[in-house]
Amino acid sequence: MKLRWMLVGLLLPVALVQPSDAMTRIAGDMGGPLGEYLLMFAAIRDARERVMIDGSCFSACTLVTALIPRDKICITERAMLGFHAGWFENKAGERVTSPTGTRVLYEMYPPIIRNWIARQGGLGVRTIVLEGRELAAIYRYCK
Repeated sequence: MKLRWMLVGLLLPVALVQPSDAMTRIAGDMGGPLGEYLLMFAAIRDARERVMIDGSCFSACTLVTALIPRDKICITERAMLGFHAGWFENKAGERVTSPTGTRVLYEMYPPIIRNWIARQGGLGVRTIVLEGRELAAIYRYCK
C-alpha cells in the first residue's frame, strides 16, 4: 500500500507537466498594449501550449519570441514578424519613441532575434519584417 502511494506521489508531478495539446494560432495581429501581450504569452508559456504563427504578428505580438520557447513555436508560409522601436503617446496624442523602452524590448528578444534585428539596423520608427527563408531558419514549419 505504501509503495503504491509513493509511486502515485512520484508520477503525479510528471503527469502534471506533460506538454499541452492546445495550440494558439496567430494571424493578422498588429499588436497592442505590451502589458496585455506579456500576460497573454506568459499564460500560454505556463500552460505549455504551442503557438502557430500563420500570418502577421507585429509590434507587441512579437513578444511571442521572447516568452514562448522556440521549440513551442511553429510557422506557416504566411508568417511574418514585424519589429519596431518602443513608443508611447505624449500629452498631445503623438507617438514618441522611447529609447529606454526600446532597449528593454530589444533585450527581451532571444539572441537569434536580436542578431537579426541588429543586421537590419536595429529597432527604429519604421517596421522591419522577418519572414520567408530568414524566419524559417529560426522557427520550424508547422506539421
